[in-house]
Amino acid sequence: MNWIGIDPGLDGAIAVIGDGGITLLDTPTVSNGKKRDMDLYAIARLLTALADGNDTMAAIEAVHSMPGQGVSSTFSFGKGFGMWLGILAALSVPHQAVAPQTWKKVMLADGGKEKDASRVKAMQLYPQIADQLSRKKDHGRADALLMAAWAQRVVRTANGGNSHVDQR
Repeated sequence: MNWIGIDPGLDGAIAVIGDGGITLLDTPTVSNGKKRDMDLYAIARLLTALADGNDTMAAIEAVHSMPGQGVSSTFSFGKGFGMWLGILAALSVPHQAVAPQTWKKVMLADGGKEKDASRVKAMQLYPQIADQLSRKKDHGRADALLMAAWAQRVVRTANGGNSHVDQR
């Protein structure tokens, strides 16, 4: 079984916990020299490879706007979330949207909820890949990994690991 966690931000990541071990990948992006955006084709190829012939369940962070966040950044963040959802649906990858508070309540129960808390917890749970989480900017990788671990623990128990239930 492949358990996938997705931090849908432009600087987000995708993590896989499966029989083949743990894989951490930054969100594929493209740039035209002035602007960077998600590489939808690379994301689709990546998810196809991960789901092909594998029993798969993805957890994607259900993002929302926050007070004080700019209109442009809110739109961009929501756009990225929608792109990921569209690709997951088009590829028939079972998935579950999960609010940050929901997965953090389980995975960060004994620590803080700030970005660095995810990195610290992920390194504690998966010391074999701590080198891939060592930089401050690796918080997206850590979040994705902890969402995959959340799905492995919670979704498997609650839904047999094969469902599409919205946990927002």
